Amino acid sequence: MGEIMKIVIDSFGGDHGVGEIARAIVKVLETHKDIELIVTGNKNSLEQELAALNFSSDRLTIIHTTEYVTNDDSPVTAIREKKDSSLVRAFDILKENDDVKGLLSLGSTGAVLSGGFMKIGRIRGISRPALCPALPTITGGNVYIMDCGANMDCKPENLCDFAVMGKAYLENVIGIKNPRIALLSVGTEPHKGNVLVHDVYGSLEGMDINFVGNMEARDLLSGKYDLVVCDGFSGNVLLKSTEGAILSLLSILKNKIKSRTLSKIGYVFMKKTFDELRGIMDYNNHPGAVFIGCKKLIAKAHGSSKYISIAKTIELLYDMDKVDLVGKIENSMKAKEN
Repeated sequence: MGEIMKIVIDSFGGDHGVGEIARAIVKVLETHKDIELIVTGNKNSLEQELAALNFSSDRLTIIHTTEYVTNDDSPVTAIREKKDSSLVRAFDILKENDDVKGLLSLGSTGAVLSGGFMKIGRIRGISRPALCPALPTITGGNVYIMDCGANMDCKPENLCDFAVMGKAYLENVIGIKNPRIALLSVGTEPHKGNVLVHDVYGSLEGMDINFVGNMEARDLLSGKYDLVVCDGFSGNVLLKSTEGAILSLLSILKNKIKSRTLSKIGYVFMKKTFDELRGIMDYNNHPGAVFIGCKKLIAKAHGSSKYISIAKTIELLYDMDKVDLVGKIENSMKAKEN
């Protein structure tokens, strides 16, 4: 067995309580003998869930905390003042221990991002870390959005850094060589877009990346792009509107099928296809988003995540550490500066 990788998990914030986190812990520790988990939160609740699963491990440490960061808390204030919260304790463990490589939380996105900025800090040369989720495309792959909510207002240098970090992530962790990188805009022509898009377009053209130009939002899932670079406000709107449109379309299809007898008969033959489509679009079958650009690895899973998604997110942190993503980004930034 190789070197043990330690990951800390903030167990508060999941919509399904600690039960799904306990199941994810079991799955990860039974699958990966070189992972050790440190979990912060309500120790009694976690131990009860693990006992119900008849599981124990010497590669699991549970640290009891007395406070929690909620979505109603001011993210910055919570990180500063809720010192015995599960999230702040998790960040302290990540910061103070060299052998702890990554952190996962299902809680407040704002607090996770604030903790990353305030407790861990940026990789040297990175102007702003960014949140990078993935969506499935019609060609069977994924498209990644960077940023999708960490930085509401951006400067051109921020988007250039997003492109460098995104390229390093996709090449080294996801395995996409020379990823196709696009700039979110209102048209594919170079002259389209707002001031920020105009200012950054030429810079991206001159960088050592596979820049393929502007992308319109309607082409996000087309499979023509691997990474879409944008400010956090636009990226968040893009992500949520796309997810909402897909869910609405599936709901419309379901209602139409139920309303017609012939459609119900046809559904019998198409059920497997619909089930596969539902599985592809269900975020519970995919890992959460990664917060790239900090000195250590950070990931944010959806609050409604089930144990499969939580486990996949832990495994994503594991993969990021195995390829030394932070080191790869540091090298990329040095090359960019030269």
